[in-house]
Amino acid sequence: MGFKMGIVGLPNVGKSTLFNALTRTAAAQAANFPFCTIEPNIGEVAVPDARLEELARIGKSANILPARMSFVDIAGLVKGASKGEGLGNQFLANIRECDAIAYVLRCFEDSNIIHVANSVDPLADAEVVETELMLADLESLEKRLPGVEKKAKQGDKDAKLTLDLINRALALLREGKSARLVQRSAEEEKAFSELQLLTSKPALYVCNVDEASAADGNAMTGEVEAYAKAHNAAVIVISAEIESQLAQLPEAEQTEFLEALGLHEPGLNRLIREAYALLGLQTYFTVGPKETRAWTIHKGDRAPQAAGVIHSDFERGFIRAQTIAYDDFVSLGGEVAAKEAGKARDEGKDYVVRDGDVMLFKFNT
Repeated sequence: MGFKMGIVGLPNVGKSTLFNALTRTAAAQAANFPFCTIEPNIGEVAVPDARLEELARIGKSANILPARMSFVDIAGLVKGASKGEGLGNQFLANIRECDAIAYVLRCFEDSNIIHVANSVDPLADAEVVETELMLADLESLEKRLPGVEKKAKQGDKDAKLTLDLINRALALLREGKSARLVQRSAEEEKAFSELQLLTSKPALYVCNVDEASAADGNAMTGEVEAYAKAHNAAVIVISAEIESQLAQLPEAEQTEFLEALGLHEPGLNRLIREAYALLGLQTYFTVGPKETRAWTIHKGDRAPQAAGVIHSDFERGFIRAQTIAYDDFVSLGGEVAAKEAGKARDEGKDYVVRDGDVMLFKFNT
C-alpha cells in the first residue's frame, strides 16, 4: 500500500532540512531563500518496526523488508498561492496528490535565517498555509456547485448526497474553518473523499524547534498544540537540525547522541507513528526462510483485503488465512510451536486483521 505525506510550509521554516534528514538524502536543496525547492522531491523511507528483527530471527529469514512510505517535499507556499502566486497552482496540485499533510512550522529564533514575514510566529504561518488551502477548496466547490445542483433537482440520488456535503463544507470554509471538520457518516465518506478537498486531508503540525527545545518543546509549541486541537489535527515537536546531524552519524553512535540531548528515539520514528495514526494504518507480517516482511493496511481491513496488498490474485482467490498473533509467535518460538499450542488460527473472509498478526494466505489461482 502506497502512502504519501506532503511536507508543506512557508519558505525557510526547515522543510527541506527535515526532508533531507528523514530520507537521508541530499535530494532537496536547503537554501536560505524562498522557492529553493521548485519541483516536489519524493523520498521513500522504511517504517521502523523493532518487531521485524525478532520475527526474522525466529523465522531464520535471509532478508528483512520493512513497510515503506513516501514523503514529498513541496516548495514553500506563500500568501496568494491559491491565486497562482509564486508557483501556487503547481504547489496545490502536488498537495492534492498526497494522502496527508505535514505542516512544518518554525518554532525557533535565529537571526541568521531569514523569515519570509520578518517575524517568527508559527500560528500566523499555519494560518497563511491553511488559508491558501481553504481558498483553493472554496474555489473548487463553488465551480462544482451549479452542476451538482442541476443534477440534484433532476432527482439524481448521488448528486443530492454530494450537494449536501458540498454545502456543509462551504459553510465551514466560509467561516474560515477547514473541511476536515465536516461531520459525516461512514456512508458519506466515499462521496466526501471524491470532493478532493485539500483541507479535508489529515493534518500533522510539525513544530521545528532548536536543540534546547527538542525534548520538552517551548512556549511556541504549546500555542501550536492548542491550535492543532482546534483544527482537528495532530502535532509533533521535532528538531530538523538534530535530525540532520543524526542522519550523518553511524548507527552505533546515534543512540548516544540522542541520549545526550534527552531524546529516546529519532524524530522519524515519532513522525511515522503519528502519520500511521492519522490515516488509521496498521501492520501485519509474513515470515519465512526467504524474508520477513511488513505490510501496511488500514485498521478494520478484513483478511481478503490484507491479502490483496500482497497481490490482487490473493484477494480474488482468497480461501482462508492462517493467523498467529505477534506475541504468541515470539513467546512460543515460531509457526510450528504456535500450531502445536493451538495459537495458529484459520480465519475466513470476515476476519478483521489486527496489528502485528503473522499471516499465511491460502488462495485459489
